[in-house]
Amino acid sequence: MEAPVRYSPDVEQVKPDEGKTIEGLCETFDTILQRVADDSGHAVRSVHAKAHGILEGAMRIEAGLPPELAQGLFATPGEHRVYMRLSTNAGDILPDSVSLPRGLALKVLDVPGERLPEAEGTTQNFIMVNGPVFQAPSADKFLGSLKLLAGTTDRAEGLKVFGSTVLRGVNKALQAVGIESPTVASLGGAPNVDPLGETYYSVTPFRYGDYIAKFSLRPVAPALTALTGTEIDASGRPNAIRETVQFEMVGIEGVWEFCVQLCRDLERQPVEDPTVAWDEAEAPFQRVATITVRPQDSWDAGQVQAVDEGMRFSVWTGLAAHRPLGNINRARNAPYRHSAKFRERFNGCPIHEPQAGR
Repeated sequence: MEAPVRYSPDVEQVKPDEGKTIEGLCETFDTILQRVADDSGHAVRSVHAKAHGILEGAMRIEAGLPPELAQGLFATPGEHRVYMRLSTNAGDILPDSVSLPRGLALKVLDVPGERLPEAEGTTQNFIMVNGPVFQAPSADKFLGSLKLLAGTTDRAEGLKVFGSTVLRGVNKALQAVGIESPTVASLGGAPNVDPLGETYYSVTPFRYGDYIAKFSLRPVAPALTALTGTEIDASGRPNAIRETVQFEMVGIEGVWEFCVQLCRDLERQPVEDPTVAWDEAEAPFQRVATITVRPQDSWDAGQVQAVDEGMRFSVWTGLAAHRPLGNINRARNAPYRHSAKFRERFNGCPIHEPQAGR
């Protein structure tokens, strides 16, 4: 196996028009945010608006990691409290019969070290989805897709439900011949799977101290792996996923492995194109920590208010040692902050990082 590639600033190639694209993303997110807020009287996130569960647990960082894995947050063995937010990717609150890719946002508390610019608090955030690649190779291409989706935000719900049913059939047909389509999935053709059984991926790369890496979170507890691939029947149940997770987590102790995939060849594992999967045979995922979540009410009203309403999740909230890399990540900073400020202003609810030790 090749040695991991060492990080240097020149692994990124910044496009001259990225500022204009970011402005376009903020404007398009505003369209989504304003329409949903006006229609419902409450502002939600511009992406991954609907949460299906809020979990509190503990991350245990392993001792004795080899030097290339003992980096940043993972350089020091020990335990950190964590919050996990399970979601789907739309910017409006849809019935769960519109089946979309699953998301998992992770906030690790009380993390010491040099912070990224403007990264408030002392947490390290990770944002993941249940697929290894992103749907667009660059932010400008993503903006084009987002503008189309913005036109249907909070509109034509019945058509979305019908279209999702059709697209699920298309996706299954493609999978039967070995084709994975992130685009079909993002439009409503994703399998309506139980989020507790899914493996999640950062999709985009990050600085990993002296190196470059992607991340994944994989369920390992038998109670979770038994749910892998299980589909939820959402017929007539607009919040079927939330209800299912809530029922299951009362009796489950969930354990996940947090894994790191070190870049070993910049040609085959590119930084700037997140539509390229990094071959695990060449760049394997390696465990650096485990997350344990005790049985709990995953939709506890106080926890939902504190985390879902009162916090934001951003890949730019964290350590300089885990700086987000690549075009898509660079384009996530301002729009995510923009979205949070809109929610804060419209709802009159301050959004803040959890205080150290709490």
